[in-house]
Amino acid sequence: VSVEDNGRGIPVEMHKAEGIPAVQVVMTVLHAGGKFDDKSYKVSGGLHGVGVSVVNALSKHLEVEIHKDGKIYHQDYATGIPLKKLEMRGTTKKRGTIVTFKPDDTIFETVDFSFDYLSVRLRELAFLNRGIKIILKDEKSGKAHNFEYAGGINSFVEYLNENKKILFVEPIYISGEREGTEFEVAIQYNEGFQETIFSFANNINTIEGGTHLSGFKSALTRAVNTYIKNANILKNEKISPGGSDIREGITAIISVKLSEPQFEGQTKTKLQNSDIEGIVNSIVYEKLMEFFEEHPAEAKNISMKAILGARSREAARKARELTRRKSVLESGSLPGKLADCSIQDPSQTEIFLVEGDSAGGSAKMGRDRTFQAILPLWGKMLNTEKARIDKVLNNDKIQPVILALGAGIGEEFDLNKLRYNKIVIMADADVDGQHIATLLLTFFFRYMRPLVEYGHVYIAKPPLFLLRKGRSKRYVYTMAERDELLKEWGSKGIHVQRYKGLGEMNADQLWETTLDPEKRILTSVRIDDAIEADRMFTILMGDDVAPRREFIEANAKYAEIDV
Repeated sequence: VSVEDNGRGIPVEMHKAEGIPAVQVVMTVLHAGGKFDDKSYKVSGGLHGVGVSVVNALSKHLEVEIHKDGKIYHQDYATGIPLKKLEMRGTTKKRGTIVTFKPDDTIFETVDFSFDYLSVRLRELAFLNRGIKIILKDEKSGKAHNFEYAGGINSFVEYLNENKKILFVEPIYISGEREGTEFEVAIQYNEGFQETIFSFANNINTIEGGTHLSGFKSALTRAVNTYIKNANILKNEKISPGGSDIREGITAIISVKLSEPQFEGQTKTKLQNSDIEGIVNSIVYEKLMEFFEEHPAEAKNISMKAILGARSREAARKARELTRRKSVLESGSLPGKLADCSIQDPSQTEIFLVEGDSAGGSAKMGRDRTFQAILPLWGKMLNTEKARIDKVLNNDKIQPVILALGAGIGEEFDLNKLRYNKIVIMADADVDGQHIATLLLTFFFRYMRPLVEYGHVYIAKPPLFLLRKGRSKRYVYTMAERDELLKEWGSKGIHVQRYKGLGEMNADQLWETTLDPEKRILTSVRIDDAIEADRMFTILMGDDVAPRREFIEANAKYAEIDV
């Protein structure tokens, strides 16, 4: 892997305290990063100054080349140890640093780098740093991406809203600087019902939010409610939009850059600087009120959407009360079709959401009832991408799932109340089954996202075929596996059974292929990139047909079609 920049170049002069070139200190000494010298970087995402020195120590080979003051400097390392002294290798008109390294395969299980994974992070950095240009090249495959966005975080929200119907074309852009902290936010609303806000501190994605996010949310709520009151939009209606109502359909990027970030834990997922909340709150409120004054049409659109959200929330509250009276959301009451397990410890249990009553019946008979629960699903599942929470709560296909899991929904969702450690989607191995699985995943992503974020969701992989020859039998899960086995066994005397649905398997077969923890295949559903996941659910499940058609056309070659 080679990383090149056109910056000032790592310093090469002798380090006074260490008695070796400064570049060697950077490459070999822990806590020697530039962030500890306030003259080097205004802001940095690093906490401990160990990044490049750790990469060096974990690399079989690393070389650093510096173009500085018209000269080229070079040094080689192996497992973090210099192979020779820093040397000058000629003259140059360039400036910057090139670091090339090869990870040590005796330490890492895999030393392959994902082009797609790197693309996600580099695209993010290009959005967050207006004017920067980042080029990613894979010399093996020939793939290359150039990331450069003149609009900065405005371009970021436009990218996120690309396949959504927006309320206004130009994003609201707010920026400010106070007490050495730089802050910017871009906001654009769409006609959907989902809240999409990503917060960053010194270019780090703070997925758990923090003081910058809470400051933004409270300022937004205050500003919109102030405008609604001043403009007398509600007249005599006794309703007050809350924060979640005002954020319905919002897409926003929040970015702060500060000299001394304080994060919660090593993973830097939550910003804790207490002063940032007040700074962000003050800037956002002030600038939003100015924007509303100057753009009354946009202000009214946002306000009306918030009011509709508040009415929907009130309808959802009534739906909750009604369904609680019917014991649908009351803890301790369970859906009638649920075949629960006997042990009570949630960490040991799993629930299978099974497509169809017939398959559900076989699964109930074939399971280990000690720790496996079965909930059959029937009929057409609601597409929650297009539904407000009141409609979700009133849906008779979704209600049993909410009730069985026991952890609530939306802002009331509490992972600590989850009744099962594993939630396994078990659908037919055909297009309809995949559609049902996608509808369930959409629901989990939009209304129970911690389920996915904390690795509780799985997809069962039932077999496509059972092949028999004489006394031998083998279940296979793909057409390629089937073809390979037919080659191995020869074509004579083979009986091939194609499973069109889970209901075609008896209880023993379901246990043997799909339920038995020793033999089954489960796919774990995770979120590696929440931004891309959000876009993909919009493309696949949203109202706009054109992006979905483009996606299908681009990926049709990967489809397995059984005709």
